[in-house]
Amino acid sequence: MLLASLISLQALQDALHVIGYPAIALFIMIECIGIPIPGETMLLLASFYAATDDRLQIPIVIACAAFGAIMGDNIGYYIGRTGGRTFVSRFGRYFFIKLNHLDHAERFFQRHGARTVFFGRFISILRIFSAFLAGVNRMDWRTFLVYNGLGGVVWATYVGLLGYIAGHYFHEHFDQVESVARTVGWAGFAIAVIITIAAVIFVKKRIVRSIASSEVADESKEHSLR
Repeated sequence: MLLASLISLQALQDALHVIGYPAIALFIMIECIGIPIPGETMLLLASFYAATDDRLQIPIVIACAAFGAIMGDNIGYYIGRTGGRTFVSRFGRYFFIKLNHLDHAERFFQRHGARTVFFGRFISILRIFSAFLAGVNRMDWRTFLVYNGLGGVVWATYVGLLGYIAGHYFHEHFDQVESVARTVGWAGFAIAVIITIAAVIFVKKRIVRSIASSEVADESKEHSLR
């Protein structure tokens, strides 16, 4: 079972209320190191609250998220670069990584390295493991830092504004939301929210499959040219 599944939304709320801004950076940093906890969910929650609670400011929320993402990825990169296959052999099972994953990742990074670091930020699985695998495959650190920094800032801004807009809309149209909930029932409203989240996850999985299919096609093309 993933650690993320053990951390409830209430636990995230409690951490945010008790610790404040550092909780945002901390959760995201831990996720980016390679430990699967809900860092992106924390960012969405914090940005949502920033629209409805004066105690949080969206620019600071985004800055904390970007800082945590960049720092966490650099730590993950360092662990991957210094530990390499030995680290994966001894501890990989705790991060759901096997040695054969590295063979696949090495080929993937040779073709899409910089793009993987940037766009992987927007895909949950790649967001957790891309920095570590970049280090294992010894991607040049300066190249990694540039694309990782850009990806971290763009991701934090995009997700932060998404949560902020949703929170602002909810705050401004609470009466309408409550009316819809009363019409279909709170259970029906909750189901609609779950379906929306499931749709987002489905789209992300399709993107991952598309990337994998592209890699397979590239490999097949190379073999045919030999």
